[in-house]
Amino acid sequence: MHNTLGTILQLTTFGASHGQAIGGIISGYPAGISVDFDFVQRELNRRKPGQSKITTQRKENDEVEFLSGVFEGKTTGMPIAFQIKNTNMRSKDYSHIKNIFRPSHADYTYQNKYGTRDYRGGGRSSARETANWVVAGALAKQFIPNIKINAFTSSVGSIFIDKPYQDLDFSKTESNIVRCPDEKSAAKMIARIEAIKKAGDTIGGTVTCVIQNVPLGLGEPIFNKLQAALAQAMLSINAVKGFEYGSGFCGAKMTGSTHNDLFNEDGTTKTNLSGGIQGGISNGMDIYFRVAFKPVATIMQEQETIDADGNKVKMQGKGRHDPCVVPRAVVIVESLAALVLADFTLLNRLTKA
Repeated sequence: MHNTLGTILQLTTFGASHGQAIGGIISGYPAGISVDFDFVQRELNRRKPGQSKITTQRKENDEVEFLSGVFEGKTTGMPIAFQIKNTNMRSKDYSHIKNIFRPSHADYTYQNKYGTRDYRGGGRSSARETANWVVAGALAKQFIPNIKINAFTSSVGSIFIDKPYQDLDFSKTESNIVRCPDEKSAAKMIARIEAIKKAGDTIGGTVTCVIQNVPLGLGEPIFNKLQAALAQAMLSINAVKGFEYGSGFCGAKMTGSTHNDLFNEDGTTKTNLSGGIQGGISNGMDIYFRVAFKPVATIMQEQETIDADGNKVKMQGKGRHDPCVVPRAVVIVESLAALVLADFTLLNRLTKA
């Protein structure tokens, strides 16, 4: 099983949703970086369950414990090991699916690949794993403090923010439970999620991420393009179905004369349909991309499925689940973006003498 992300700055994770703990080991993190532990915990608090009426009501404090790699408040250069203990598991909520494959979950594929599976909350394939990524991302942000990474909920179902990101105040993202910096859109999104939850259903949406102050030259021109690394990271998030950067799929409708980003005399561009990346390498403009999340597969409605013997059976979701994962995914998107950019920053130090 592949459990590692990154080339120089590497994160290897362990644990499962209903095990004793989850955690990770971060290798390649430079020595001498002051660690703001309160910031790490605040980032975890943005992701943790039970934080609002539109998220799962599982109650986990998600308190991270660092085991190595930090001494007297600074990184030492040795691997940074950490763990987050699971304290509020309700494994009995999953006993009814012990021998049943839930529709659109990893149950069937996981069972057939490994010959075994932990049915309690999805085991290793649970989105609880993403808490590890947030810890590592919080450290990555502290390594590249000049690069500003802001993600936000840009749509829920058919409700979209109708403003360009340049007109948004990112300081308002955390002012509401759906993490949308546009107040009018946020109110509509929250109402939509509440209605979906009441109906025992779920809904998808998108997270937009804007990365500013990115230096020129991050990324490689062939197999390690910056956008490809960002896409790999984002498509690793549970429930993600799509990734687009810059003009994205809309660019396929345009002509070259309207899509080309013409230069200013200082090397910046008049437009930024490239999304801050050209030839796989950052060009100094804002990097912006959008990540699409499907509706959560566990719904509180009866559905037809099959059991381990191939028999058709009926099942209905139980337990505590998000009606929409998007609000909690905002910090996950930021964290993975930070890990990719921190890794490419270290890689770039090897480019020139």
